[in-house]
Amino acid sequence: MGEGTYFDGGTVWAGADAADADALLVLDGRIAAVGAEARARAGEAVEHVDLGGGFLMPSFGDGHAHPQFGGLESAGPAVRGCASIEEIVEEVRRYAAEHPEREWITGASYDGSLAPDGLFDARWLDEAVPDRPVVLRAWDYHTLWCNSRALELAGITSATPEPELGEIPRRDDGSPLGTLREWGAVDLVTAVMPPREIEECVEAIDRAADYYLARGVTWVQDAWVEPDDVEAYLEIARRGSLRLRVNLALYADPRRFEQQLPEMLRARQAVDDVGHPRLTARTVKFFADGVVENQTGALLEPYCSGLHDHGMRVWEPQALNDAVRAVDAAGFQVHIHAIGDAAVRQGLDAIESAVAANGPRDRRPVIAHAQLVDAADVDRFAELGVIACMQPLWAQLDALMTVLTEPRLGPERSERQYPLRTLASTGATLSFGSDWPVSSGAPLEGIAVAASRQTEDGDPAGGWTPHEILGVDTALTAYTRAVAHQAFADAGSAAWGRLAPGVSADLVWLESDPRAVPPSALARLRVCETYLAGRRNAVVV
Repeated sequence: MGEGTYFDGGTVWAGADAADADALLVLDGRIAAVGAEARARAGEAVEHVDLGGGFLMPSFGDGHAHPQFGGLESAGPAVRGCASIEEIVEEVRRYAAEHPEREWITGASYDGSLAPDGLFDARWLDEAVPDRPVVLRAWDYHTLWCNSRALELAGITSATPEPELGEIPRRDDGSPLGTLREWGAVDLVTAVMPPREIEECVEAIDRAADYYLARGVTWVQDAWVEPDDVEAYLEIARRGSLRLRVNLALYADPRRFEQQLPEMLRARQAVDDVGHPRLTARTVKFFADGVVENQTGALLEPYCSGLHDHGMRVWEPQALNDAVRAVDAAGFQVHIHAIGDAAVRQGLDAIESAVAANGPRDRRPVIAHAQLVDAADVDRFAELGVIACMQPLWAQLDALMTVLTEPRLGPERSERQYPLRTLASTGATLSFGSDWPVSSGAPLEGIAVAASRQTEDGDPAGGWTPHEILGVDTALTAYTRAVAHQAFADAGSAAWGRLAPGVSADLVWLESDPRAVPPSALARLRVCETYLAGRRNAVVV
């Protein structure tokens, strides 16, 4: 790109709190000037980019995602796009035939709404591959579907007791069906699977970079990182080939947390020692519950379908309080998965306990998802400085919602889901993430739903729960400046997420102004180019 780039010929959106401009100057990877000053200094640039009537804005950040998982999805059977159980089985059959060398057939991620109650039978996969283990992850990444050989190798039989923090759905005769829910059950299989080669994981991270940069994203919170994942990130950092900014959230397991904390400290130090400008490991990830679709999301009132009553708490309250206080005292940022209203309350209580015990500091704790928030807890986000990192794409009446979610919650609670506008109106920081590959990692698709509460087909008219619709400016901010705040990157030499002199030139160029098109068209806006620190396509450093 040379030493500098001058942009004009379109709209320059510096942020919701700034006036639109018509020019931007970038020098040495940082924004040097905006508007009239940029025009006056245009000669300092060696490259001129005509925006062609397009829209230049801060690049997007993804406040909660799983880039390695996403990158690995293309390394197995292509089940993501399958619209029926028969299609999945046929794709697994095809892949297995083309890869006779594969000891295990693993893939992701299938649509959990294709079978009644999300329950999939091992015998369906046996039809495709009877002699090798097959393990598929569902879209929610909390569920596995296995064939009989995988269950056999994991020692899962009718005599296997229900695991701690998990469930093994069974047939009428007590034999395992083939669906495994949550970690306690999932770990029975993953414990006997061969580990992935580090090269495969490195390639997955690089594929994730391709995916994100094509969609205008330059920073990602990897929200579930285990020791092998850290090694893959360290390796790609050592090679100097990390093309995204990534912060690692180290997974906290309630079954072995005391042993984990020293490991987390060593992992953070290892990342610091590599010293790559795009890689940090400053966060610890807690799961407070599961997901509503499995009836493992923790609710204050029982599920309508009643199988799990109030759902599943991953941590006992005192244990979560103690663990959150410990990682907070060690200087980590806390990031808590909380889907149900009981889990959100438990997460807020744990953060409040850490604040009381460890005193004031710039901690920026995160509660991710917040699908249901009790009215008594809404104001606590702002009061405690908790960032609500929410997934706007989920706030629509798609098949997942109508087939699995609404029947479990009932009409009153269903109407209270994803309170984006409610939380933003309290003064709490609302950041956006995708949870990719659980759902699409394209921010414009999420912004389209945030601004309409409609499916891509425009249903329902006027939007689902329309009182929670956000303005496009607010949604853009949630995917840019608010994520930069979550990333501790909204000030100082590391700042990005807005367009102002001195800030890193992390930019996305859209074909047109997203504020000037109907929400239904937002998801189809073309990303013309993405820049990280002024470099097109985020070349390696």
